[in-house]
Amino acid sequence: MAFYGSHIFRLPIIAVKRALGLHSPGRNLEVFDDDVFIVSYPRSGNTWARFLLANLVHPEKSPDFRNINELIPDPEALSKRHLAKLPRPRIIKTHQYFHPSYRKIIFVVRDPRDHAVSGYHFLRKMRFYSDDVPIEEHVKRITSDINSQYGSWGENTASWLATRGNDPQFLLVRYEDLLQNTAEQLGRIALFLGVEADSERIHHAIERSSADKMRELERSQALLWSTTKKTRQDIPFVRSAKSGNWRTELPESSVLQIEAAWGDIMQRLGYQLSGEHRTCVT
Repeated sequence: MAFYGSHIFRLPIIAVKRALGLHSPGRNLEVFDDDVFIVSYPRSGNTWARFLLANLVHPEKSPDFRNINELIPDPEALSKRHLAKLPRPRIIKTHQYFHPSYRKIIFVVRDPRDHAVSGYHFLRKMRFYSDDVPIEEHVKRITSDINSQYGSWGENTASWLATRGNDPQFLLVRYEDLLQNTAEQLGRIALFLGVEADSERIHHAIERSSADKMRELERSQALLWSTTKKTRQDIPFVRSAKSGNWRTELPESSVLQIEAAWGDIMQRLGYQLSGEHRTCVT
């Protein structure tokens, strides 16, 4: 009797899962007319924004890492069948580059220099990098042609700005502005969503989504959340929750590499290039 590798059986299993709607649709989920997408490149503040929105729209649900995928669903973590059964209107989290079916967009963007720092530590947490891989190597990777399924930061960001930048159904939110004036920016988002939110409701959402609160939730629920349960537990998912860390964590050569790759997009978004006054790291 011949024995065959397990890969022989994978195709039929995959086909059955797709037929039953048990696969995660990712980019190609079924989109409804009233869907809203919260879009950002990875490590750009999407999780914090999800918690802010979940606490704003569903305060009675006490959002945490156990139910965030139900409240602000991730089509890469839930099945097609599950997504179709969720209450509407849905606010859906995604890291995808431009998709013509995604119509109403909250686009959260972050300075790519800070994204590079955060992404480096996240990839260490994911065990993609060992601790001896320098951050310079990471920057070379993300600014080269070796990019993720979402494209590079520049490709992904430009795809949305070029196609939807002037669309009234597109709301641009800079992570740095969200940090500096959270109440004002969350008020903008509430207005965009058509959610009635007085100052008390907004401040409650901010308090329940603070970095300290999220760190507390992570400590008790990291092994329950799909994003963190199989990752290194000695490296936190919720890190400093600040802007400007690139000034002390990135070597000057890496900063210049990022600015050379994406400086035009950065300037369009209001991110000042380093120039001569940057504090250099040696």
